[in-house]
Amino acid sequence: MFRPALSVSALFLAMTVSLSAQAQVTVKDAWVRATVPQQKATGAFMQLQSAQDAKLVSAQSPVAGVVEVHEMAMDGGVMRMRAVPNLDLPAGKAIDLKPGGYHVMLMDLKAQVKDGDTVPVTLVVEGKDGKRQSVELKVPARTAAAPAMKHGEGHKHKH
Repeated sequence: MFRPALSVSALFLAMTVSLSAQAQVTVKDAWVRATVPQQKATGAFMQLQSAQDAKLVSAQSPVAGVVEVHEMAMDGGVMRMRAVPNLDLPAGKAIDLKPGGYHVMLMDLKAQVKDGDTVPVTLVVEGKDGKRQSVELKVPARTAAAPAMKHGEGHKHKH
């Protein structure tokens, strides 16, 4: 015998369980360093926070041929940069991606990234259950010396 009310309830419960199993990641203060003509690489910086234990496993952007999560660290007195396979996002802890530390590296740039441009970046986050979630960002480009914009700033209109 078919019981639609039971089926709908079971479906709703299954959807709720699968949604709660995904890592919920918030992104704050994201920016991409503007480049000079002919420059082929730049970095994207931001603060990530996950509601549940997760890890940043990859990133993509249509402005770059290669996008990797990188770490800058001292190695024998020399600052070295290297790609990392993933970056842990412990539940509730803010993780800073910043110059001189972890960051998203955009390489083989297809064009100059100018101050004021908006750069699309997709982060791929994996929860401890192995499920992946894409986080779509529209990241402002700015020179390294420019102050970071806080939410609500920079919304000036030209008429």
